[in-house]
Amino acid sequence: MAADNSTSGPHAPGPQLSVVDITIITVYFALNMAVGIWSSCRASRNTVSGYFLAGRDMTWGPMGASLFASSEGSGLFIGLAGSGAAGGLAVAGFEWHATYVLLALAWVFVPIYISSEIVTMPEYIQKRYGGQRIRMYLSVLSLLLSVFTKISIDLYAGALFVHICLGWNFYLSTILMLAVTALYTIAGGLAAVIYTDALQTLIMVVGAVILTVKAFEQIGGYDQLASAYAQAVPSSIISNTTCHVPRADAMHMFRDPYTGDLPWTGMTFGLTVMATWYWCTDQPRGPNAPGWHRAVADPEVALTDA
Repeated sequence: MAADNSTSGPHAPGPQLSVVDITIITVYFALNMAVGIWSSCRASRNTVSGYFLAGRDMTWGPMGASLFASSEGSGLFIGLAGSGAAGGLAVAGFEWHATYVLLALAWVFVPIYISSEIVTMPEYIQKRYGGQRIRMYLSVLSLLLSVFTKISIDLYAGALFVHICLGWNFYLSTILMLAVTALYTIAGGLAAVIYTDALQTLIMVVGAVILTVKAFEQIGGYDQLASAYAQAVPSSIISNTTCHVPRADAMHMFRDPYTGDLPWTGMTFGLTVMATWYWCTDQPRGPNAPGWHRAVADPEVALTDA
């Protein structure tokens, strides 16, 4: 069974790409590199403000798109979709929390961050409780958690997608993604990251809409989706278990508090704690940080935690 789940097994069925598919993929990579090179040449890389803060003149459109692309990515499109396929709709409850937790970020957390003149959460913790050790501890812990629970998963999901679609070696796909991203990021600084993220946002939103519409057309609507899901049993199963059996409550967001895998009480109240941390205080992740807005406006403040 372990062999069936390896990246060299059924994950690589052999690409069945037409000329149109290859053309679109080539254009995508070329366009991505072109935007990265253009933004690298356009950015003022001779100053700290120009390299790390995009010259402090970034408009709201690319900035918002960059924040969106930093939050959503291969981990969401592949991982969250896989969780939904395995357990049903309730996994979307975490994303629902963003609708009001982000309002709390804008009206409660960000004013505190700005008035405290801080950029990252470790810096805030140091100011709040004093001492350099707690700041260093939280910085190291956040970095390790980001690498092992966020960046590595996104890299794996992205490389897995390239591996399945193109049939390329899994590790080669990972190295290629790292190399391409590092090339324009190091060369162009924050401006290159923002503009390439804006391109990714456009592609992700348009692609997700097209994929959703086509999927519902193919399956025949929501009712047919629910019916087909109830009968969807994988070809490879583990004997003496029920993990492969579709859940009866798969199409319910609010599940029974006793028998549900994600009870409505936990989704409503328990996930709020996690969502508040993720959306409002997980600043060491990068451009998603609430203080990033402050950093773009005030490079002196941004450098205090460097």
